[in-house]
Amino acid sequence: MSGISDLLNSDLGSQLVNGASNQLGLDKKSTVGALGSALPLILAAMKNNAVSAEGSQNLLGALGNSKHNSGGLMDNLSDILGGSSIDNDVLEDGGKILGHLFGGQEETAVGSISKSSGLNMDSSMNLLKVAAPFIMSYLGKKTLENKVNDQAGLDDMLGGLLGSQGTNMQSIASMIQGFDSNDSSLDDLAGSLSSGLGSDSGIGGMLKGFLK
Repeated sequence: MSGISDLLNSDLGSQLVNGASNQLGLDKKSTVGALGSALPLILAAMKNNAVSAEGSQNLLGALGNSKHNSGGLMDNLSDILGGSSIDNDVLEDGGKILGHLFGGQEETAVGSISKSSGLNMDSSMNLLKVAAPFIMSYLGKKTLENKVNDQAGLDDMLGGLLGSQGTNMQSIASMIQGFDSNDSSLDDLAGSLSSGLGSDSGIGGMLKGFLK
């Protein structure tokens, strides 16, 4: 977890929280709570998809794209989230990433975040659309720096970032990805996400530091 921990506890992490709060008209506590669920959920969905050889190669290909591996989004986050509106290219990219990760169940993912955080659907959707490219940009840069080029390396990188939250978050992501074929409800998913935030470990715990 050290990589994502260092990132989120840096000035860049503060820019993400403060910028998203300002752009979406949210209080910082709500933004922190939603991101505490959204970031590990996105990582868990990636890890689920990378279980197959095809899925891992597709993700490695996306991370190798110059849009994601240059760190451009992270390097310009203050501009992207500091203007009068969120960059439309970022939101469009985020929508595509979410659609691919959740296999058409991105509305279910958004609904789960909305119910667990108390944000409305529009705010939750926009927050996820910002979080997804942010994570992709970070992972793309790490993939390049650490020369991750196979399924095992990708699995290790994602697992390390998820840390102790990994198994639980992968289970929740799986329920969302297969929502039409299981008995889960949005309330079930939201409850699982909320219970995960009760711990001071993992990404959710780190983000709580912004409120101290």
